Parts: sequence; structure tokens; C-alpha cells
Amino acid sequence: MKISHSSARAPARSLAAPVALTAAWLLAACAATGDTADASPARTPAEAGLVDVQALVPDVDLDIRYAGYNNFVGAPIDGYEAPRCYLLDPAARALARVEAELRARQMRLRVFDCYRPVRAVHRFVAWARDLDDERSKAQYYPNVDKTALVPDYIADHSGHSRGATVDLTLMQCDPQDAQCEPLDMGTAFDFFDERAHTDAPAVSELQRSNRQLLRQAMERHGFRNYPLEWWHYTLQIEPAPTAAYDVPVK
Repeated sequence: MKISHSSARAPARSLAAPVALTAAWLLAACAATGDTADASPARTPAEAGLVDVQALVPDVDLDIRYAGYNNFVGAPIDGYEAPRCYLLDPAARALARVEAELRARQMRLRVFDCYRPVRAVHRFVAWARDLDDERSKAQYYPNVDKTALVPDYIADHSGHSRGATVDLTLMQCDPQDAQCEPLDMGTAFDFFDERAHTDAPAVSELQRSNRQLLRQAMERHGFRNYPLEWWHYTLQIEPAPTAAYDVPVK
């Protein structure tokens, strides 16, 4: 998910370089897209120009967490009526090219989230501000106080709502039986912690190498990583940089 991090409540070790890099990345993004998004009147995926990625890759591995209970809220999220992956056409086609390249190398993608309705973003913010609900703390934010999640970790506007951002991981496949297993990335998806930063020094050499494999594959096809989330990628240049779609995923 699109998360906004801050070092204000970070542990004592120095993060000056990553924070400076991130600040520069965020400033560039704001300059390119503006601080606010234009609400789209689209009522269906077709009206928004969203493409079902399964139309391009029928057997894409989808693990759409927000359509079920396996997420930090612990319930299906508003706007996710089915576990599907929608993206604007250029982003969907770029993702299909990444998948095709990886398959030639006995690897595949596993996708956690794609286009995200605005109403889902609002649900995340409401959950983060409900300080009485800390059922998922041990799993998703053990080292962070929930009062710091907004705006430090959960933003009230998400790039996912623009239809060109995807959360995913990388799998290694056995050429003998075609079974694929996710690579060890050092943290789970949606883990609110410094160790989720793409270049986090606290992860092992193998975990860092796996993150680089994913980043290199995505970058070769036009996606750019968000430095504070190893799983988060946005197509550059975005097809609709000021859009905000609220079409349900179904």
C-alpha cells in the first residue's frame, strides 16, 4: 500500500541517507503530480480505463489481501468486492512484460494489490485512528505506536487510486514441477517498520539481494520503487498522474 513514513519516531540509529533520498523522491513526485488528485466520475473499470490484468496474464498469481481477512485491518476493505487486479492499460501491459521476462528465468510475480478505490484509502485512515483496535499490532506494527501510523505510515491519499501502482513480491519456480515459492524479502507485505525500507541495512545480504532482483526486473519495464516499501512500484510516467478513481473492484 502507499504509505507515508517519517523518521520522527524512528529508533536511534542514523537514517540520514535513506531519509534524504526519500525526501527527494517525494518532493519530485509532488512536483510532477501535484498535492491533490482530481476526483474521477467513472462508475465502472471500463469508464476509468482500468484493465483486468488477468486479461493479459490469465494465470497471474494474485494474493489480493484487501479482499479478504489477511490484512492489517483484519477484514475485507471497502471497495474490494473481489480479489482482482486492475490497472490502467499502460501499467497492466508493463506488468505483463515483467511477468513474461521472469517466467523465462523460472521466476514469477505474486501480486498483493493493484488499483485501490478511494473509499478503501478512507477505510485505512479510519482504522489507523481507531486507537482501541490494536489486534494486528504484533504482526504488522510491533515497533510503532498506532498514533504514529497517520500520517507517518498511512496517507490519506494513495497513488494506488491513480491506477498505475502495484504491490508485489518475487517467486522462484522449480523447473521440474513448476511450483513457485516467494523469495525471502526480510519482512512481510504491509509491515510498518524500517526493515521494510527497500535498502534497509537491518536485513540479511540474501534478503537485500532478493529485493534488488525484484527492483531490477520492475525497473527494466518502467516501474519505480517507493524507497520505504520494498513491495511498492509505480509506472513512470504515470498515465493519469492527477486522477483518483473510486470504482469498486469486482
